[in-house]
Amino acid sequence: MSIEVEGISKLYGNQKVLKNISFKVEKPEIVGFLGPNGAGKSTMMKILTTCINATNGVAKVNGFDVNENLKNVQQSVGYLPEHNPLYLDMYVKEYLNFNANIYKTPKTRIEKVIKLTGLTPEAHKRIGQLSKGYRQRVGLANALLHNPDVLILDEPTTGLDPNQLIDIRNLIKNIGKTKTVFLSTHIMQEVEAMCDRVIIINKGKIVADKKLKELREGTEQTVIVEFDYRVEDAFLLKLTKVEKVVNTHDFVYEITFKTTEDMRSYVFDFAHDNQLKILQLNQKNASLESLFRELTSD
Repeated sequence: MSIEVEGISKLYGNQKVLKNISFKVEKPEIVGFLGPNGAGKSTMMKILTTCINATNGVAKVNGFDVNENLKNVQQSVGYLPEHNPLYLDMYVKEYLNFNANIYKTPKTRIEKVIKLTGLTPEAHKRIGQLSKGYRQRVGLANALLHNPDVLILDEPTTGLDPNQLIDIRNLIKNIGKTKTVFLSTHIMQEVEAMCDRVIIINKGKIVADKKLKELREGTEQTVIVEFDYRVEDAFLLKLTKVEKVVNTHDFVYEITFKTTEDMRSYVFDFAHDNQLKILQLNQKNASLESLFRELTSD
């Protein structure tokens, strides 16, 4: 078991931030840790990465207790905090070399993580010269530097533009094929695009723990598609099994189908046959959004 959490509670003075939290994560698995602001997501991640101690309960990473085996846990975990801490005056390779010395990692690993995270074109630059997206890549490269079995990522796609977001999302999905990834986010679309499972926390308590496959077993689905120009709704209503079409903004459309079958390939073929260029194509899980709202609203 990659992550084991049993009865974890955390108090700050009289405020109880986490309340008897328990869950397990296996390898390889990408788990989305969802919740509104202040629900306790970052606190749980800081406990798993040995940054802070829990008030009560037991947490283990790769079988190592986070209180009793700190070094073993730290060697097992790659951590990307919400506010990615970087030395902006350092060059990319210089920064990774600095951290490789701390982890006592072979220097050959530096080139591997640079290639893995797509940093090669920017590897010669100072970190302060990089865009937000490339800074996130540096943070991920650093988290992967010592080849950990578990990646813990706190809001890894916050503040990224659409192109950067897609790149980081694909990178995380590829990493999740061989490692355990535990990531927090409040963006439903990111969970649907990356995760195998979702854990929802609200006011310090776990209120849902489900496989994404279970949530997709509803009677309808919504596909989000962006074209390179505006398309008439009536034109998209010609798609098979379509129930409604909503132009949410600009050239982005939400197309709802009355079926459990994945309709993204049909949308793609429809666009190709009608000479439409697709800029993005994702599946929106209405059930996940509804569940989140139901479980986290006052």
